[in-house]
Amino acid sequence: MEKIVDRVEGELIIEAGRAERHYWRDLWCYRELLYFLAWRDVKVRYKQTTIGVAWVVLRPLLTLAVLTLVFNRIAGLGRDSEVPYALMVFAGLLPWQFFAAGFAESSNSLVANAQMISKVYFPRILVPLANVAAGLVDFLVTLLLLVPLMGWYGYSPDWQVVLLPLFLALAVLATLAAGIGLAALNVRYRDVRFIVPFVVQLGLYLSPVGFSVAEIPSSWRWLYDLNPMVGVIEGFRWCLVGGDTAFPTYAVGSSALVTAILLTFGVHYFRAVEKSFADVI
Repeated sequence: MEKIVDRVEGELIIEAGRAERHYWRDLWCYRELLYFLAWRDVKVRYKQTTIGVAWVVLRPLLTLAVLTLVFNRIAGLGRDSEVPYALMVFAGLLPWQFFAAGFAESSNSLVANAQMISKVYFPRILVPLANVAAGLVDFLVTLLLLVPLMGWYGYSPDWQVVLLPLFLALAVLATLAAGIGLAALNVRYRDVRFIVPFVVQLGLYLSPVGFSVAEIPSSWRWLYDLNPMVGVIEGFRWCLVGGDTAFPTYAVGSSALVTAILLTFGVHYFRAVEKSFADVI
């Protein structure tokens, strides 16, 4: 049983079993550590890089060019859309790139911080949380690119844009739901790190980033909407370039439900194996 050292009114108290009873309360007590870990990840990501923030700008633009060539020019998707194809794709790229980066980094976060985990106690779930929080910086930089793109096409957000933080919160939860469980699994089975890039690459083409869900046959929509990123991407598009289009109720509801289930199981597995991290890692 772990022993946690706490400081109360200037005295050090060592109490066995405190980690189990007060784990979730400790997350709030360790909020400064969460900020430190997230800020460290941001600095490490851009420290001694030749193009730094420019890569955050170039990556979505290059992805936009590839998706335009594959889906619009070759496959002919999106040609009948009232929204310019570049705007539709970019609005979908915003949450997808946030999810892809957060998922990949959080799934490997525990192994990457092996020395700290094996020496110091703190709620280990803070490590994947910090990776996802650090990804918000890239998201905000990419979001700014949408402003000149909308100006180029003469578009402006409607009233729905005020609901964008809600879909960003859903994107954060979906990223954590996918990353937390795999982070714990990666500690014991290191082969997981080879699977994650393949899942991210495949997910880009299986999610409605380069096309609208209207392209999916109605008979398969119930199955397609089980992808938690479908509702997130459609929600972002509705907020940013949706105009008078109907709210994607079923897609958002399905994403929220699947995210809640995956997050519950992911956190439960993480907590079940967390005590063994220091020994296995």
